[in-house]
Parts: sequence; structure tokens; C-alpha cells
Amino acid sequence: MDDAGGGVAAAALNHHARSPEDVFRDFHARRAGIVKALTTDVEKFYQLCDPEKENLCLYGLPNETWEVTLPAEEVPPELPEPALGINFARDGMIEKDWLSLVAVHSDAWLLSVAFYFGARFGFDKEARRRLFTMVNGLPTVYEIVTGVAKKQLKPSNGSSKSGKSNSKPSRHSNSNSKPVKPAQPKDEDDDGQEDAQEEEQAYSCASCGETYVNGEFWICCDICEKWFHGKCVRITPAKAEHIKHYKCPACSSKRSRE
Repeated sequence: MDDAGGGVAAAALNHHARSPEDVFRDFHARRAGIVKALTTDVEKFYQLCDPEKENLCLYGLPNETWEVTLPAEEVPPELPEPALGINFARDGMIEKDWLSLVAVHSDAWLLSVAFYFGARFGFDKEARRRLFTMVNGLPTVYEIVTGVAKKQLKPSNGSSKSGKSNSKPSRHSNSNSKPVKPAQPKDEDDDGQEDAQEEEQAYSCASCGETYVNGEFWICCDICEKWFHGKCVRITPAKAEHIKHYKCPACSSKRSRE
């Protein structure tokens, strides 16, 4: 392995980034790469994790891509290493359970890399708090892979605006349609208060984990019913008009292996 997740990328960060915001950008990019591996690129990831190969690791890279490869040869490594041998468990577990396990280990690795940089750059208590607050504001990889992120409630601030970035994408009669402005929640005195609370759910893209922003083009999988940014699954509004039943990459890959 040359620089999988570390090496040149780590050296570049060392020379040019010293703030919690810089480290968070690195964290965010590596996380995005891992999320792609476990969602939109799951078929390719599954094939690369061949149990017949040696101990393999999943690395998120600073350019929002991912790599499955052998661990670093140098001791100690340039960066903390992710879980070793993820490929050995692939065929001995249900696929969704295996992916969840990889996601949990990936979350631990991402945190270790971020706070490794924090320690290396001498972050004080306030800088570490800022870094953790930014990291904690994102769904974990595990929450995205298992769908938990989609079910989490946004914090209540005493009011609910339909144009907020964590509004629920509304499903048309055609599930492939572009999400529209969500309906206004009912008044607090209304008997339908539970429906209003449901409107406050933060619906996250099952690929990148970001919450819905009013006006964005999203598409819903007709199999797993998860929502995706069109750009994350390479579906444009024009292309969606010709899709009667959309299957996300993860559901498509499952069907192909059955």
C-alpha cells in the first residue's frame, strides 16, 4: 500500500491545516468516501472484500473517495489504522449485519484520525470541543447505513418552519418525483399533533448523510424507501421522469446477487 488514507494526504494536512475547521473538513471528506463505499458503491465494495485475500482495511480518503487495501507497512503508521481483516467476516454474516459492523469500525477510525490530528496540532480544550461539536453534528456512518439517521428527530426550537433544511421531502404519487415543499405542520392545539411532530423529522440522504434542503432534487427508492440526493446516485430530474420504479444501487446489487 502506498498512502491509503494517510501518507501524502496526511503530510499535506500537517503543513497547511492547523484549525479544528481544517481537521473537520478532512474528517467530512473521509467520511463521505466511506459512506459511498457502504451505500452507492456497495456492490464494488462487496466484491473487493474477498475473504480469500489477506487482511484488508477500508480507508476513507481526503478527496471523498475510498479504498480497500492492505494496512500500512510502516510502524508506527502515519495515521491510526482502520479495522483489520474486514473481508474475513463477509461470507460468515448476513450482508446488512456485516456492513453495519464495518460502519461501526469506520466511525471509530474516523474519530481516531480526527483527534490524532487534534493532538498532533496541539489543540487545547476549546479547540477539541469545537472539533467534537462539528463532528457530532453529522450522522454517524452506522446511522446512515442502518437508516437510523432518517428516523432521528431534529431539536425542537418552539416553532416549525417548512422551509428548514431538515424538512421531510414530500413523496408524490410517483415516488421518483422531486421532493416539494413539505406541508405545514398542524397547530399545537390540533388533534393531529403527532403528525406535526413527524414533520419535524430530519430526513437524511442515505448516501451522503446530509439533511434535506428545500428545493433540492431527491429521489426515493421504491424497495427500501430511502431518500437520496439525485447527484449522489447520478439521477437527474429529466432521467427520473422516465423511471417508473426506482431501485437504489444497494437494492439493485442485492437483487443481482439473489
